[in-house]
Amino acid sequence: MKSINYALLFLGCIIFHMVGTWSLPLIDRDEPRFAEASREMIERGDYIVPRFNNQLRLDKPPLAYWAQVASFQIFGQNDFAARFPSAAAAALVALSILGWGTRLGGERVGWWAAIVFMLSLQTFVHAKAAVADMWLVLFVTTAHWAGYELLRDSLTNDDGKRPTLNVQHPTSNSEEGHQTSNIERQTFSLWWFAFYLSLALGFLAKGPIAWTPLLTLAAMKFLVREIELAQYFKFLRGILLMLAIIALWGVPALIQTHGEFFRIGIGRHVVGRSLGAMEGHGANSLGIYLLLLPFYFVTIFASFFPWSIKLPALTKKLWRSRDKIDIYLVTAAGIIFVIFSLIKTKLPHYTLPAFPLLSLLLARHLIDHRQFLKRCAIVTASIYLVIALVVTPPAARAFPAAQLFRQTRDLLRPEMEFGAVDFQEPSLVWYFRSRVHGWMTPLNATTAVTFMEKSGPRFAVLPTALAAKTFPDPPATWKSFSTRGFNIAKGKRVDLTLVLKPD
Repeated sequence: MKSINYALLFLGCIIFHMVGTWSLPLIDRDEPRFAEASREMIERGDYIVPRFNNQLRLDKPPLAYWAQVASFQIFGQNDFAARFPSAAAAALVALSILGWGTRLGGERVGWWAAIVFMLSLQTFVHAKAAVADMWLVLFVTTAHWAGYELLRDSLTNDDGKRPTLNVQHPTSNSEEGHQTSNIERQTFSLWWFAFYLSLALGFLAKGPIAWTPLLTLAAMKFLVREIELAQYFKFLRGILLMLAIIALWGVPALIQTHGEFFRIGIGRHVVGRSLGAMEGHGANSLGIYLLLLPFYFVTIFASFFPWSIKLPALTKKLWRSRDKIDIYLVTAAGIIFVIFSLIKTKLPHYTLPAFPLLSLLLARHLIDHRQFLKRCAIVTASIYLVIALVVTPPAARAFPAAQLFRQTRDLLRPEMEFGAVDFQEPSLVWYFRSRVHGWMTPLNATTAVTFMEKSGPRFAVLPTALAAKTFPDPPATWKSFSTRGFNIAKGKRVDLTLVLKPD
C-alpha cells in the first residue's frame, strides 16, 4: 500500500507541475541557456564541460544538464523535455518529504508536508522551470533527512545521546539479537552514505551552497551540546567520499578548461555573488545592502504563499514550546535564510531549499487544522491549474523569439547562418538552432548589412524600426517577418523583424 501511495504522489506531482508547460516558451535568460547547453552536450558528445552558443558556460555544475540530456533522449529536444527534469526533481522532493514526515509524525504529517511543499508558490514556478534549483532542493532535503536519521535517537531521547549500536542481547535470543544488530548497522551505514552522497550530488547541481547541512550539524552541536556528531558522521571519511564523487567530474572539467571552471564557477558565481550584486539582482552600496538584509524574511510571505499565512502563528508557537526535532528543522531552515540574506545577490527563489523544512514544521504543528489545510489546498491547486491551462496559452504570444521561429521554421535550413541586433537573448539560440546548425552572431546596425551581404543563406533579427532603415530596399528574393512581444530579461516591449535571405 505504501508503494502505491508513493507512486501516486510521484505521478500526481509530475502531472500537476507539467500541465500547461507545453504551451509556454522557455523564458529568457536562464531556461534557454540550460536547454541549449544540454543540446550542445549531445551534439559534441562532451558531457563534462557545458557550452552555450559555442562558448564555454561555466556558471553551473553539470547535473541539471545531464538530467535534460536524458530527458531529450526520451521526449526529443523541445520545451517540454527541457522542463520535465525539474518536475521530476520536485516530485522526488515530495516523496522525500512524505517519507521523512511519516517518520516524524505519521502518514498524515508526511502527506500534508508534501502537499504544502508542492502547492507553495515558488515550488509551482520552479518545478516548471528548466533550471537547476529543484535538483539543489532535492539533495539538500535528502541530506538533511539523512542527517536527522543519524541523529534521530539523540533528538528523541531526553539525554540527547544515541544508544550504542553494539547492543548486547540475552543468550537465549543471541541469534535474533545479532540479526537485529546487523540490520541496525546496515541501516545506519545507508543513512551515512545517503548523507554524503546527497552533499556530493547537491554540489554537482548548484555548487557549495548544497553543503549547508554541514552547517546545520555544527549549529545543532552548539544548541544541543549533548549531541554526539563525530562518532556517527565520521566526517573525515565522509568528506573524502563526497570529494571523490565530485572529483569524478571535477578533475576532468578542470583539466579541459585549464582551471577556468573553478575560477569562474566558484570565483565569479559563488564568491562574486556573495560580495557583489550580479545582473542587477541586489545592491552594491552599503546602505542598500543593509536595507535588503531582511529581504527573504519579507518575500517569504509571497514565495511560500498560501502557507505563509500561518508562519506568524507557527513562529509564536515554536517560541513558546519546541522539541529537539523542531530545533533541527528551524536551524536548518534558518541557516539557509541567513546565508542568502548575507549574500549581496538576491532573488526570491534562492531560499527554496528551506521550503521542505518549513513544510515539515507546518505539518507537524497544523495537523489538527485539517479544515484549513484542505480548503487552502483545494483553492490553491484550482488557481494554479487555471493559470496553467487558461493563462499560459495567450501569454505565449508575448515571447518574440518563439513567435518568429514559428513564422519561419519551414524556410530554415541547416546550413544557414544567423545573427541579431539588440535582441540577442538565449531564446533565439534555443529556438533557431533546432533547425539551423550554425551559431548566433552578435551584430550591430553596421555589421548587420555586411553580414547579410555575404554569400550563402542567412537571416538577421533586428528591431523593426532599425530593420526598415538598415534594409530600405531589400532584394525581391529576401523575406521579412515581424512580431511584437516582451523582452522579459530586460523588462521592456520589443518589435522585431527577421530579414531572411534564402540563397
